[in-house]
Amino acid sequence: MARRFTGGRLVVATHNRGKLEEISALLEPFSVDVVSAGELGLEEPAETETTFVGNARIKAHFAAKASGLLALADDSGITVDALGGAPGVYTADWAETPQGRDFVMAMTRTWEALEAASAPYPRRAQFRCTLVLAWPDGHDEVFEGVMPGQVVWPMRGDQGHGYDPIFQPEGFDVTFGEMDRWEKNRISHRADAFRKLVAGCFA
Repeated sequence: MARRFTGGRLVVATHNRGKLEEISALLEPFSVDVVSAGELGLEEPAETETTFVGNARIKAHFAAKASGLLALADDSGITVDALGGAPGVYTADWAETPQGRDFVMAMTRTWEALEAASAPYPRRAQFRCTLVLAWPDGHDEVFEGVMPGQVVWPMRGDQGHGYDPIFQPEGFDVTFGEMDRWEKNRISHRADAFRKLVAGCFA
């Protein structure tokens, strides 16, 4: 049985305004006062783990201990079967350049790696999201969401972000990059993880 959320305030362990707004909207029905780690002036801890749950735990526990409040963190990315699960936790790293993140470069790198491996079709992949809700006493609850699909080429659509233009979710003939963002948010890996979080700790 998951530990219930009590107390009205929650720290979201992010400095990303868009992610804060998305999470705030999802938690709106539960009258939770949501504040970001950035707004509290908390540092961003180094993400030194090699798994989504490991990095989400680092962020959640760091924010919970520093603020004395419950903290929610997520770690997410894309795993490609024929690449042994890469880029995985390094999803954003594959896009890093001295000038900032270049996801066209990251998507191209992903496709070229699949071509080099002569990967069979369909080129299966999953978007994954791990949420960790951490208490200041060190307790945590973990919820994982998955959106299965395949990597396609060429890139399609200019909605969404990251690897969305090359990811076609299972059961659809459009990529996340072509999909209305509200539709995507309804079916996404993050929505899957949030449904489990709400059922476990809030409902």
